[in-house]
Amino acid sequence: MNELDQLHCSQIKAGTSSLNETEVSRLLAGLPGWQTYTKAGEPRLEKIYKFQDFNQAIAFTDQVARTAIAEDHHPAILTEYGKVTITWWTHAIKGLHQNDFIMAAKTEQLFKKAV
Repeated sequence: MNELDQLHCSQIKAGTSSLNETEVSRLLAGLPGWQTYTKAGEPRLEKIYKFQDFNQAIAFTDQVARTAIAEDHHPAILTEYGKVTITWWTHAIKGLHQNDFIMAAKTEQLFKKAV
């Protein structure tokens, strides 16, 4: 899955399909600790990262936000004392796209550098 973190998000065009269950399972297998769930009828990809304190959590949040801006693909981020929950999904297709897994892989690389 290391190659995913080297890719860049693609633009979502009208008619773009979300990933099917087989594709999601294959991509998820390369992202330990990430889980999928459905909220408001849309599948999402999520992981909780643990930190020693709020300062580390905020610094990580900022790094994820900067990467999201650069890739023009934005997560839901919940920052708390000692933990950050990152959730990816593609609003435009109401599901999961390869972009979500690219960003999850990039998030993993940011975490490895943060700790």
